[in-house]
Amino acid sequence: MDGRLVAELTRIVGEEWIYTAEHQLRTYESDGLLQYHASPAAAVLPNSTEQVRAVVAACSAAGVPWVARGAGSGLSGGALPVEDGVLVVLSRMKRILEIDLDNGRVCVEPGVTNANVSAAVGPAFFYPPDPSSQIVCSIGGNVAENSGGAHCFKYGFTTNYVTGLEIVLGDGELITVGGYELDSPGYDLLGAFVGSEGTLGVATKIWLRVVPSPETVKTLVAFFDSTQAAGEAVSEIVQGGVVPGAIEMMDARAIEASEQMGHAGWSTRAAALLVELDGSQHECEARFDEVVAICERCGSDDVRIARDEPERQVFWKMRKAAFPAMGRISPNYFVQDGVIPRTKLPEVLERIETLAKEYDMIVANVFHAGDGNLHPLVCYDGRKPGDAEKAEELSGLIIDACLDAGGSITGEHGVGIDKKKHMPKMFAEEDLDAFQRLRCSFDPAGLANPGKLMPTPRLCGEVPGHYREHPLEAAGLAERF
Repeated sequence: MDGRLVAELTRIVGEEWIYTAEHQLRTYESDGLLQYHASPAAAVLPNSTEQVRAVVAACSAAGVPWVARGAGSGLSGGALPVEDGVLVVLSRMKRILEIDLDNGRVCVEPGVTNANVSAAVGPAFFYPPDPSSQIVCSIGGNVAENSGGAHCFKYGFTTNYVTGLEIVLGDGELITVGGYELDSPGYDLLGAFVGSEGTLGVATKIWLRVVPSPETVKTLVAFFDSTQAAGEAVSEIVQGGVVPGAIEMMDARAIEASEQMGHAGWSTRAAALLVELDGSQHECEARFDEVVAICERCGSDDVRIARDEPERQVFWKMRKAAFPAMGRISPNYFVQDGVIPRTKLPEVLERIETLAKEYDMIVANVFHAGDGNLHPLVCYDGRKPGDAEKAEELSGLIIDACLDAGGSITGEHGVGIDKKKHMPKMFAEEDLDAFQRLRCSFDPAGLANPGKLMPTPRLCGEVPGHYREHPLEAAGLAERF
């Protein structure tokens, strides 16, 4: 990297907040998906919107690619640095700027953790999207990946709670999209940005909607002798008109691993179904009895109800420990994130089991059962030559099984670098060209998180019909901002 750019970045953030030494950069060479590694030429840690603007503008002037990074907990390689590029680390920008509970709004910087939003507005309000990594993952990353979580079946994803964004574009220009209102007139640029995986710019200020905490929460875990029986219980619960706050499933391997961390005394049966209802006390109690009856009718002879909040937290500790606890039974694992129609759950799980036997590998399954979002964890030993490659190949076949069932390649982890090769399986070239036109309208130089999301290298000038206008002019919205 040109020493002049390093000097300019140092001037912007201060010598203490720029890293260029190899040992300093090693911290940032991957995100939560450890299979991919790359070292940036520099990592900078800005502390304000103005510093982010100046850093991005300097990169733009030098023609150097850059990648925004939050907590680095993503699982698709979305925050993987670009070699010889700049990593813009937003972890210092962790201020909660405004809390307006009268209007159910909170404004935060991108480095604020997911859990801290609910903590700041509780106990009367809470922020529903709750990834398993919520105590460490940041809101900026949640916006980039459109993160979900255990309660997304009832409450929805990040996109349902972002009402406004302050965005630094690829050339350092600052725009504001949306604000307090969730639905603004005109083109939905807000919706386009949420889930764009850092390829359209970087959010430096985020307005979120928060909701009142429910009057009552009731939680149970039911154990089954087969995942098929647990899947049938899920279908019956949903078809019966019950809308759980969360409905999660774990198979025997996941239970075994989590038990070593959670020590909840759970049975290592074929499947555990965690169901949580929330709302008014009368409705919860009535519907809760229905859920218990359905689980028992579908074959569960062991239904445990959380007696109090501490026991409820133990139940959730077991579920949210599934990913980190997998290290107790395997040196390494490859996390996947596919989506299937809920009714196809038994056949897809059977296909995953067949593939695991063919590859002689362990696959543990954890999933948001209500909306068919699977998280197969392919276990392997990175010390064995070829084992990591075999795990990646098996993970790809699991994604194919999800697509064959009418599903999607990702539900909440994003495409990143890991699954971009699968994009043509879902989208025609015309669709991918349309995506690229949108991307280029925001970032004509293609410097924002290059190499992610799209299956092949695409330059803005190569897309038919692309115009190199300012992004807002291209969208006909310049006067709005």
